[in-house]
Amino acid sequence: MKVVEHIKNAKKTLFSFELLPPLKGKGIQSIFDTIDPLMEFNPPFIDVTYHREDFIYKQRENGLLEKVAYRKRPGTVAICAAIMHRYKVDAVPHLICGGFTKEETENALIELDFLGIDNVLVLRGDARKADPNFIPTPGGHAYASELLKQVSDLNNGVYMHEEGEHATATNFCIGVAGYPEKHFEAPNMKTDMAYLKKKVELGAEFIVTQMFFDNQKYIDFVKLCRANGINVPIIPGLKAITGKKQLINLPKIFNIDIPSDLSEAVNQCKTDIDVKKVGVEWLINQSKGLIEAGAPVLHYYTMGNAEPTLQIAKAIF
Repeated sequence: MKVVEHIKNAKKTLFSFELLPPLKGKGIQSIFDTIDPLMEFNPPFIDVTYHREDFIYKQRENGLLEKVAYRKRPGTVAICAAIMHRYKVDAVPHLICGGFTKEETENALIELDFLGIDNVLVLRGDARKADPNFIPTPGGHAYASELLKQVSDLNNGVYMHEEGEHATATNFCIGVAGYPEKHFEAPNMKTDMAYLKKKVELGAEFIVTQMFFDNQKYIDFVKLCRANGINVPIIPGLKAITGKKQLINLPKIFNIDIPSDLSEAVNQCKTDIDVKKVGVEWLINQSKGLIEAGAPVLHYYTMGNAEPTLQIAKAIF
């Protein structure tokens, strides 16, 4: 079932979460161990992230360095298939620009369609660690809007090298990212909003936001979207702070603000256990406020650690 159909049929705010594929070498049971405790709260869909290839440098016998591509977290498509088979819920794989040619993207979409996956979340993806900025893969997409158009084209039966009666149309429900605090590469919110509207015009049917810790930012973002004619469901993305280092890392990596009340409370904590209590309590209150504000789904970023999300779900759902 499509994400938008789940939302349309729901009589209350839904619960969902995002998974990281396990590190290379770990088995599928590590994923099941994360999901099993959360299934009590009936998530209609589960997101599975995709991580692009990165590079390492290996020294050859002659002393020269060899640049080698590798993937740290493989298995998104396989994980989605396993989730759907085991739990009978919809899986939402992420599609990213980085690391894929257009042909590889089309092949991945054909595979997802074959597996009966109805939803995809289209993202540009991050730059490699060694690159100062995002560098498109040769033969791939530079922007999420280009990737989105390729998915939309397949939904209309338009393939790269196939036309006519054999070009069966797909039927993906396409989600995109939204940034209540503005994408860090956009010069201003007006420009960012124009890019988001373009994605909806190209076929995006729902939006999942970047994490935020002040509900007013989400509320203002929704109002701004509606004022600009963006009327698709807007799902808030949420995460609990679980360590003091995140006060520095989260703003740095995700270009977000952390409210002073939250940062002061975290800084007063003496142990990581205390930090987790503060972070979970903050997100419980945040979640309650978002339900009151009419959020269609509360979507939690587990970051490979389901325990905080489990505590929050028990308090909310």
